[in-house]
Amino acid sequence: MTRPTLHGERFESALTFPSYLETVERNEGLWRSIYERAQVPAGVVQDGRAVPGRWRLLALSEDWCGDAVNILPVIARLAETLPDVELRVLSRDENPDLMDAHLTDGRSRSIPVVIVYDDRYREFGWWGPRPRELQRWVKADGMQLETGTRYAQVRRFYARDRGRVILAEMVELLRGAAEAAARDGELE
Repeated sequence: MTRPTLHGERFESALTFPSYLETVERNEGLWRSIYERAQVPAGVVQDGRAVPGRWRLLALSEDWCGDAVNILPVIARLAETLPDVELRVLSRDENPDLMDAHLTDGRSRSIPVVIVYDDRYREFGWWGPRPRELQRWVKADGMQLETGTRYAQVRRFYARDRGRVILAEMVELLRGAAEAAARDGELE
């Protein structure tokens, strides 16, 4: 019998999104509200189901994170619609080694981070901490603003977008993982 990998053990010990939702204390109402309202359009479901392979998404998060509260409920809804995708959540602060292997710009412990593993727990990519367009804005113009003003703009982005960019980038991430696995001869 093959011993599970460290990634496999960690993934299997991580919380499912509904279980994670039961643990949130900060912003609990917002977490639940976004999860209840999150919808995955039929075209995104179709695109996601067309990605070959079985995939495991491991998210690093904390309940106080404004980006995580806007992103993870959307990803959870996507995973619920894709029979070959499973999402689990770990605490960033309790897993510094995993976080440090997925730093934003090689230096920042920004979350959420979503790591993609295949069915044998080999990593095939990661995403985070926010949609590319929003991240570019935050790093450029957003950093020129006072913190409260910057976060108000970030919240407006999420409210206007309603998860569309997040869903597109997640399907793109899964597609890229499947293509990499196929190139490596790992995808059946």
